[in-house]
Amino acid sequence: MALKINRETTAQDKFLKTVYGNAFLRSLIKPFTCPAFSAFSGKLLSCPLSGLLIKPFISANKIDMSDYEAKDYTSFNDFFTRKVKAGARPIDKSAKIISPCDGKATAYKISTTGVFKIKGSFYDLYSLTRSEKIANRFNGGTAVIIRLCVDNYHRYCYPISGIKSKNKKIGGFLHTVNPAALDHIKVFCENSRECCVIRNKDVCVAQIEVGALMVGKISNNTPDRASVRKGEEKGYFEFGGSTIVLLINGCNVREELINNTRHGFETIIKQGEAISF
Repeated sequence: MALKINRETTAQDKFLKTVYGNAFLRSLIKPFTCPAFSAFSGKLLSCPLSGLLIKPFISANKIDMSDYEAKDYTSFNDFFTRKVKAGARPIDKSAKIISPCDGKATAYKISTTGVFKIKGSFYDLYSLTRSEKIANRFNGGTAVIIRLCVDNYHRYCYPISGIKSKNKKIGGFLHTVNPAALDHIKVFCENSRECCVIRNKDVCVAQIEVGALMVGKISNNTPDRASVRKGEEKGYFEFGGSTIVLLINGCNVREELINNTRHGFETIIKQGEAISF
């Protein structure tokens, strides 16, 4: 299946580029990146009155609700964590690794010393995972970054079948994951996140869910070591944009992802589509 390139620049993108590009404006938004602010916002969006925001949100973001289960939502967060209809996100059974979520993807080669570059920032695997064991395992592999926007489906699944480790929680801030912030802040190393490793006889993948501005809650279904299936739901994000980072060792990702990233584009991808054949 051919993948689509994201060429859209939204008003939100332009606004965040202005804010994060100015040191004074970055200082003003710092209080909003604290987990306490997101926790407070989450409580408001879980109350029944927040349901009044649902219809305007669907209209403003042009969300096609035909993909989703029909139900009466009890709050905005109940709507935001909505489920798709059976069969709406088919799993590519021929793929070694599938996308765990809907979003906009970029892919980066990791050096043998565990470093990769996103825009103007260098990331190292230890800072990202806070584990020498995990970091060393993915030296020389590939990092795939999948950015979820507010209009995306915010539930995610396992990209491969295998044995997963216990989820590791890493505290931090909640900056936006919009590309506008990446030139100025090492978002994926500074934001709150959860990490686990899934492995089978062919491939090993670290899956890292990264919280973001207004996303104070990452809800994972299986916190302990377990046997999991490709396409099985792993969890969901509550309100806001967010990101999933995959660290891959044992196979190559689709060349389209690498080439699009090299030319400065994100690639639109849906849950279940192939990241590696």
